[in-house]
Amino acid sequence: MRTIDLFAGCGGMSLGFQNAGLQIVAAFDNWQPAINTYTKNFTHSIYNYDLEKYEPLCSIFKNLSPEIIIGGPPCQDFSSAGKRDETLGRANLTISFAEIVSKVKPKWFVMENVSRAEKSLTLIKAKEILIKADYGLSQIILDASLCGVPQERKRLFLIGQLNGQDNQLIPYLNNYLAPNPLTIRDYLGSKIDIEYYYRHPRSYKRRGVFSIDEPSPTIRGVNRPIPKGYLGHPGDPIKEINGLRPLTTKERSLIQTFPENFVFIGNKSEIEQLIGNAVPVKLAEYVARCIAEFSNIKTQYLQNLTKKPLQLSLF
Repeated sequence: MRTIDLFAGCGGMSLGFQNAGLQIVAAFDNWQPAINTYTKNFTHSIYNYDLEKYEPLCSIFKNLSPEIIIGGPPCQDFSSAGKRDETLGRANLTISFAEIVSKVKPKWFVMENVSRAEKSLTLIKAKEILIKADYGLSQIILDASLCGVPQERKRLFLIGQLNGQDNQLIPYLNNYLAPNPLTIRDYLGSKIDIEYYYRHPRSYKRRGVFSIDEPSPTIRGVNRPIPKGYLGHPGDPIKEINGLRPLTTKERSLIQTFPENFVFIGNKSEIEQLIGNAVPVKLAEYVARCIAEFSNIKTQYLQNLTKKPLQLSLF
């Protein structure tokens, strides 16, 4: 399926869908470090556009003839790492995504966001736009650690099929979930040379030390060394923290399931943010494969239906 990626960032969602066999024909973002990184890793074009001002762009999107539009509108206004205030303006980009889909009318769309967006007024409004445009909606929160990613990262996916039925994708999205979370050791094996690492908590009421024999907590856009003031937490798997280090930038990108040869461009803080903001590649690939399987099965089913009258007419 011809695919365009809105709010593409450095390309986690694009790469996942591409790995699942979909054809990415173009991507859009307006943060230069993301555009530079995306350009370095993909052969198709990424365009620098402010998608909040989407109306003049809809003709461009239509000319690309997308069968599916994917994207993760910025989530700072919903995220537990942000201010959780939908009035700050970034949440409007979720509405922009819905409006673009409703005007371009691809066969499918996939929108990703933080799980907290599920209860937002903005999502309710976006869904109203999409329902009015005749999309059947499937909404689910997926834990990345059950979808091939060594990370406890829960994300909301809203998936729509033009003239489809509500919740038709849910059985497919649930069918292939792993029975147990994927650990860092399971995924990286000998590529990581530590047993424990530090991940700076948002509050010292939370633990900061983790084992590679569990999924990583959510990879965020910041990566801090262990501070002198960290006194430990009852939930830490070890008490001795001398010599403990955070994950490296490279390790964080691998935990986001980017391939080893993926090149990030920017200064250190920009690269950390690119990695933390990305949709994990394997999570996007999981969703894409579920859609592809549903589409193939449905197509085969419809083909069988059209063959039956012809077969009957022969007898």
